[in-house]
Amino acid sequence: MTLTRLALGNPVAAAVAVLLVLLFGSIALTQIPVQMIPTVVIPRITINTAWRAAAPDEVESEIIEVQEDVLRGVPGVEQMVSTATQGQATVTLTFDVGMSVERALIEVMNRLNQVPRYPADATEPVLVIGSSMEEGAAAWFTLRVEPGNPNHIDSYLDFVEEVIQTRFERVNGVATAGIFGGRESEIRITFDPYKAAALDVQLPAVVTLAGNNVDTTGGFTDIGRRQYTVRYAGQYAVSEFEDMVLAWRDGNAVRLGDVAAVERRLVDQTIVLTQNGEPAIGLNIQPEEGVNILEVLANVREAAQELREGPLAREGLVMLQVFDETDYINESIAALRNNLLLGVALAVGILWWFLRRFKATLVIAAAIPISLFFSFFALNLGGRTINIVSLAALAFAMGMVLDASIVVLENIVRLRENGERSSAASVSGAQQVWGALLASTVTTVAIFLPILFLRDFAAQIFADLAFAISVAIIVSLFIAIGVVPTAAHSWLRHVNLHDPHRAWWEWGTRFVMRATDTPRRRYSWIAGLVLTAASVTWLLLPPADYLPEGRQNWIFAFMLPPPGQSVEAAKTELVDVIAERISPYQEGEKEPAVNYYFAAVMNTFGFVGVSARNAADVDDILAIFNAEILAGFPDTLAFANRVSVFSRVEGARSIELNIHGENIDTLLSAAQIGMGLIAQAIPGAQVRPDPGVELAQPELRLIPDERRIAQVGRSPNDV
Repeated sequence: MTLTRLALGNPVAAAVAVLLVLLFGSIALTQIPVQMIPTVVIPRITINTAWRAAAPDEVESEIIEVQEDVLRGVPGVEQMVSTATQGQATVTLTFDVGMSVERALIEVMNRLNQVPRYPADATEPVLVIGSSMEEGAAAWFTLRVEPGNPNHIDSYLDFVEEVIQTRFERVNGVATAGIFGGRESEIRITFDPYKAAALDVQLPAVVTLAGNNVDTTGGFTDIGRRQYTVRYAGQYAVSEFEDMVLAWRDGNAVRLGDVAAVERRLVDQTIVLTQNGEPAIGLNIQPEEGVNILEVLANVREAAQELREGPLAREGLVMLQVFDETDYINESIAALRNNLLLGVALAVGILWWFLRRFKATLVIAAAIPISLFFSFFALNLGGRTINIVSLAALAFAMGMVLDASIVVLENIVRLRENGERSSAASVSGAQQVWGALLASTVTTVAIFLPILFLRDFAAQIFADLAFAISVAIIVSLFIAIGVVPTAAHSWLRHVNLHDPHRAWWEWGTRFVMRATDTPRRRYSWIAGLVLTAASVTWLLLPPADYLPEGRQNWIFAFMLPPPGQSVEAAKTELVDVIAERISPYQEGEKEPAVNYYFAAVMNTFGFVGVSARNAADVDDILAIFNAEILAGFPDTLAFANRVSVFSRVEGARSIELNIHGENIDTLLSAAQIGMGLIAQAIPGAQVRPDPGVELAQPELRLIPDERRIAQVGRSPNDV
C-alpha cells in the first residue's frame, strides 16, 4: 500500500506525525469544554406578561388570547402552551429541533409587536430562551441573615439583585442567576374609608392624583444671556406624601394624611423560602450552552467567596452553597478515567501474555494513546465537549482500536516466520489484510455515523458517542497500516518473532475439526451455542430505560398546594411542617442524616431541594421523603425524585400526556380518570398534573347593580 510504503520509506516523518498527534491532542485536552452531559439545544421561548391583581379569566381573555392570535403563524412551532394564573400570563413556544433560536426569537418579537394593546397596568412581555429557572440549575445558593441582624432577609431583595446577581452574571459562561424569595419595597397608602366619606374624598381622584407623582421636563428657555432647563418638580418624598392636598372644604385643605396613612414597607409576600428551617433567599446558576462547566463553577465559587468577604460581611448576611453539579462531574470523570486506564492496562497485559515480547506489545499498544489523543483533537475541532457520554465512548473504543493493529502485526509475524525479510514482511503484512480491515472499519463506522446527521433530542445526546467512536476507529485503521508496519520494521527487525502459543492453536484447531467433523455435530453445536447465548441474554438482561439516572447527591421535590391557599397558610401548613419533620434528620437525631435543604412555596406550586450528608444514603432519604416528610398534607400533591444527570434533556425520564378539549369540566374529569389509570398501569409512577385537576380557586365576585350605581351618580369604573 502507498501509505505503508511511504511510512516505511521515511520512518522519521511517521514518528513526527505521531508526536504531532500527541501534541495537538494534549493542547486540545486543555481547551475542550467539560460538562456533565452533551449540549442539548431545546429551541424554546417563554413569554411572561405580568398583570398585577388580575384574575386568571381576565389574564386569559385580555393577554393570552391576544398573544395567541399573533403567534399562531410563527414558523417552526411544534407546540404552544399557555398558562393563566393570578397576575401572570405565560406562553411557551417549543420549536422544531432544526429551528435557529435566533431566527425564532426575531419571529416571536415581530409577532408580539403586532399586539394592538395590553391592559393599562400590565407589564411589557419578557422573553426567556430555554428551560425554566428552577430546572437544570448547575448550582444553588441560599442567603440568610447572621445572628444578631435585626432585618428580615426578605428586605434584601434589592441588594441581592444589585450586588449578588450582578456579580454572578458577570462570570464568563453564566447565562442567568435566578432569584427565589425576597420582597420589593413599596409606598403603601392605607385609607380610612369613614374619614374619606366624611370629607367627600373620591378614591379614584386620589389614585389619579397620586399617580401624577412625577417630575416633568418642560424644555428650555432663554433668559438674558443664559439658557435654562424648565422642569416641573412634582415628585413627592415619602415624608411629604401626607401633605399632598386632595381637595378644599370650607376654605380648608384636605390633605392625604387626613384620610390615609402613608408608609414605606415590603410588598405582600408571594413566596416563602427557608433553608434548614430559617427564612432565606435562594439563587441558582444557569450556565450557557457549550461552556466548560468546571471552569465556570470554579469562577462562581470564587465570586461567592469574594462576596462573602466583602458586601455580605458588611451587611450581616451568610451565603451557603447547597448544591454544586461539579461534585458529581468530578466523581464521574474520575470513575471513567480510572476505568479507561484499567481497560488499557488489561488490554496491554493480555497482549503481552499472548506475544511475550515487550517491544511487540508496545507496537500494538501504541494505537491506544494515538487514537485517544487524536480523538481529543477531533472533539475539540468539531465543537464537542468532554462529558460522561464522550468519555464512555472513548472507553468503549479503546478495545476496538487494537483489533486492526493486532491483525496487521500477527500477519507480519506469520510472514517473518515463513522466512521473509523484515521490510518485505511489513509491506506484505499490511497489504494482504488491508481490504478486510477497511471493510471492518466501514461497517463499524456505518453503525454510528448516521447518528451525527439526526436532529432530534436523542441524536444530540448520543452524537458525541458516535463521533468519538467513529474517529477512534478510523484513526486506528491508519495506525494499523502506517504506524504498526513501520514500528515493526524499526523495532522488531532483529527480534526473533515466533508464536509462543502455536501448540495451543494447533490443538484448538484439531479439537474444532474433530468436534464438527459430521453434519449432526455441526448442527448440534450451532443449536447449543444459539440456545446458550439466548439463555444467558435473557437471564442477564438489565431493565430497559431511556437514559440512566445517575447517582447525584441531590433530591428535588415538587408540591402542588390546594388552589387558592394563601402564602401565610402555605408557610404554616407546609413549610413549617416540613421543617419540623426534617429537623431530626438534619440535626443528626435520626439516620440517614440530611446535610442541607431548602423549601419554597408560591401561589401555585412549591419545591424542596435536599442533599445527604453521606451520598450513599440518597435512596434512603428519598424513600423517607415520599413516605413520611411529604405525606399527609390535605389536598396537596407532593413527591420527590433524585435529580437525574439528564435532567436538562427534554423527556429524559418522564412521559408527557396532553389532554385536549373544549369543555374544561370534561378535561378535568378525564385528567382525574387518567391519573388513576396511570397509577394502575405503571405502579410507583409519580403523576404531576399541570396546572391541576380541579377548579377550586376561591374568589370574591362583585355583581354590579348598574341601575343603582347610576342613581347615586356613579359609574362602574368608580365602583
